[in-house]
Amino acid sequence: MIAALAPVVDGIAATLGSFCEVVVHDFRRPERSVAAIAGSVTGRTVGGSMSEIGMGILARGDEARDELNYVTRTRDGKLVKSSTMVLRDSTGTVFGALCVNLDITAVNQVHALIGGLAGVTTPAAVPTTTFGDDIGSVVDAVVDTYQLRENKPWSDLSRTERLDLFTRLHERGVFAVRRSVPQVAARLGISRASAYNYLAEVRARSARDDAGSGHTAPQGEQP
Repeated sequence: MIAALAPVVDGIAATLGSFCEVVVHDFRRPERSVAAIAGSVTGRTVGGSMSEIGMGILARGDEARDELNYVTRTRDGKLVKSSTMVLRDSTGTVFGALCVNLDITAVNQVHALIGGLAGVTTPAAVPTTTFGDDIGSVVDAVVDTYQLRENKPWSDLSRTERLDLFTRLHERGVFAVRRSVPQVAARLGISRASAYNYLAEVRARSARDDAGSGHTAPQGEQP
């Protein structure tokens, strides 16, 4: 099914032009999920990694839904309008995603100019998304985002705040990536053992919640 989408990717990108990028992700290999790509909006290549958006969809497993017409900004300043369509097999199991990314930077600049002339207020800030061929940079970006929200170093966080941080990382699919626990530990400045302990507690809590709701949690990295 992944291979069958390759010509679809090329066709969509050719139709929409140079400002378009179309990507097929294979969730069976999240560290190098880009299975096919046409266009160069995010600069990724085949074998590249998913973004934070993809990690979030991966974390939701078979309960994931399409995310359409959302806008983010790349690290190099491009404004990108995207749609991510979940791919399922005949049993309903999510195995990947088809993503369309449009570089709307120039359109936004024209819109801002016209809005300024018309006295229209500036739109709200757009979140930054990390795109790249290195999954490690994406994991680091997610960890940094949530740590900055705490507005204090790890050593000053209470146990509840630390568990909340690991819960959010778990929910974003960070720990579905291989070797992510040691990377998160290094980024936070804690031991691997501590990171695995926090993750084990978060997963145990999630399993209890899923058992109560009848849902099955997606699997991730094991210690």
